Amino acid sequence: MKQPLAYQLRPQTLDDIIGQQHLFSQDGILYKMIKQDKLFSMIFYGPPGSGKTTAAMAIATILESPYRLFNAVTGNKKELDGIYLEAKLTNGLVLIMDEVHRLNKDKQDTLLPHLEDGLITLIGATTANPLFAINPAIRSRTHLMEFKPLTNVNIYQIIDRALSLGFNHQYTITQEAKELIANNANGDARYALNLLELTTLNTNQEITIDTIKQVSPKINLTYDKDGDNFYDTLSAFQKSIRGSDVDAALYYLAKLITVNDLISIERRLLVIAYEDIGLANPALVSRVLNAIESAKRVGLPEGRIPLANIVIELALSPKSKSAEHAIDKALHHIQHNAHQTPDYLRLTPVNMDPNDKYDYQASHLWHKIQYLPNEIKDITFYTPENLNSHEKTLNDNLETLKKYPRTNQLGKLKQQ
Repeated sequence: MKQPLAYQLRPQTLDDIIGQQHLFSQDGILYKMIKQDKLFSMIFYGPPGSGKTTAAMAIATILESPYRLFNAVTGNKKELDGIYLEAKLTNGLVLIMDEVHRLNKDKQDTLLPHLEDGLITLIGATTANPLFAINPAIRSRTHLMEFKPLTNVNIYQIIDRALSLGFNHQYTITQEAKELIANNANGDARYALNLLELTTLNTNQEITIDTIKQVSPKINLTYDKDGDNFYDTLSAFQKSIRGSDVDAALYYLAKLITVNDLISIERRLLVIAYEDIGLANPALVSRVLNAIESAKRVGLPEGRIPLANIVIELALSPKSKSAEHAIDKALHHIQHNAHQTPDYLRLTPVNMDPNDKYDYQASHLWHKIQYLPNEIKDITFYTPENLNSHEKTLNDNLETLKKYPRTNQLGKLKQQ
């Protein structure tokens, strides 16, 4: 049986690697490592189809280092033991491990000693955040390398390479069709190549939008993640939530879901929770994070449900932008004015009378101390906005604190 196109086109040289310029350009760490003929244990992390396993195989091939592939989900301990035995007989192997974050404890225990003595050089691949998903014992013995989603331009290059090398110029493709594949690939080279390969079964020569639609009727014809339409929808999504229009918010969420770009949706939801809901309902932030984590774990299409739940709650929650306005006022002031920190607030004040120093034990005096520089002691940055929400409690506390005048005369304050 013929191998899949994505497998046939796996890079054999540095020049074959498309994308990840931060790693493989002449200033990139992986480029320098290859040029110096060095190989370290590493974890490649990033979205599906960004080239993690492909790059690992290419690096091992370029460095002429024998390697074996292992999947942490489907592979068993016996298979690993066979790899370790081969490594001993050949004086070392590169172990390229897919889904490395799924490696169970028994397999980890057998792997760690071989990482320690250098018998195994591990290149793990994962779509998860290694700071949370990778066992600390493995993480401490590896270098983390982030793989970013491929751009549409990268996908165009991959399509051109496939038509040239994989199909020997047997097919041509219109620019519109190329853009359609790239837009829907969402940075996933494997998806793009699989769709291209399927489309070639439906045409004798030219690949067009129509031939793609025939093999993939549900393909999205509207969005370009790098185009204005996508960002216009993100903007409308946030404005709808800010304006408490729950139906409009769900409509734009549905449009965004069709792009299969969870990262952009999740980032925008966090921005909304802090920027638009803010102190009116600060507890919503943790629920947004929970919804995001749930959507990530189950993926789409099921991920639409936790996302819809939190979007409805955000849209119908009270709103306040007071925190954003407050920090912007403070930043604007800092950009145009410079004031020294009061001596008694410095970490190690010099030549100061002990009575005038800040007293860490006098908690009953803390709310009476002046913390702003004397030149701006009466300035106000924070003004509560939504007093029909959680912010009313903050405002009540603020009004209570205003009853106590603040002073920079700490010696006199301690004598009261």
